[in-house]
Amino acid sequence: MKAREKEGDSLTKGDTKKRVSMGVQKVMMIQAMEKSLGIVTTACRSVGVSRETHYRWLREDSEYRQSIDSIESMALDLAESKLHQEILNGNTACIIFFLKTKGKKRGYVEKQEVETTIKAPDFSGISTNELMDLLGNG
Repeated sequence: MKAREKEGDSLTKGDTKKRVSMGVQKVMMIQAMEKSLGIVTTACRSVGVSRETHYRWLREDSEYRQSIDSIESMALDLAESKLHQEILNGNTACIIFFLKTKGKKRGYVEKQEVETTIKAPDFSGISTNELMDLLGNG
């Protein structure tokens, strides 16, 4: 852990104590998830843990799940801040994306009109008993 702290990592002393109780592989996995911004396959490969093991830990260990969830939130925050930077830089595609996702209440949505024609089957020449047989009720 001290090597990570020297690298300027985001772990605090409280986090370190909390994570030690998890086990070395889980701590390494959390660190790898932080480094990969939550990309499971990348983190698993770097630690040598299977994806199945990671997902089992998520199901069975609430402390591990909480740590992973916070990493996912951090990655989302990073992406949102990059999107906001691009909006401030005048990136039209980013502005449109933002308005389509966050501006729906103000009418920034794409509407599609779809016309369909459904021709109903003609059952006029079929008796009631034949119709019941077709429906499986005969």
